Amino acid sequence: MAAEAEDAASVVGKSVMVVGIDDSEHSFYALQWTLRHLFYPAAGSSSPFKLVVVSAKPTPTSVIGLAGPGAADVLPFVESDLRKISLRVIEKAKEICTSHSVADVEFEVVEGDARNVLCEAVEKHHAEILVVGSHGYGAIKRTVLGSVSDYCAHHAHCTVMIVKKPKPKH
Repeated sequence: MAAEAEDAASVVGKSVMVVGIDDSEHSFYALQWTLRHLFYPAAGSSSPFKLVVVSAKPTPTSVIGLAGPGAADVLPFVESDLRKISLRVIEKAKEICTSHSVADVEFEVVEGDARNVLCEAVEKHHAEILVVGSHGYGAIKRTVLGSVSDYCAHHAHCTVMIVKKPKPKH
């Protein structure tokens, strides 16, 4: 199966680029920046990349933790909300791609921790580039929350591009 995907990519002559997105403005900015700078519909030429947009959907238990009695009653509602958020994220990504005239794109929602989901997507698609947005956390927040971009930069088996949203000019 993996060989077939690799053969298909080589026949078309396109490298695969994975863009990780979530429901943050930082990830949508990263997608827009990538489309604006690395895809060329205005010039009439096609991009050298096949785009795969991946959104990680957290598991319900990771969101609420193991909160004792009553947690099981809440799980279906949490799962429903997570599914709705994932669908909204993918719909917005589709709108962004359409507005930039990018059609050679796949969209995936994969359940799990974003760090692992993105690194696994790189392997699955034999991606040459992984693009992620930077939330701009300071050192303390990054240490406490963990940084998806830092993790991917160290563990993904491809080039990782971290796109930072510029601070607003006053």
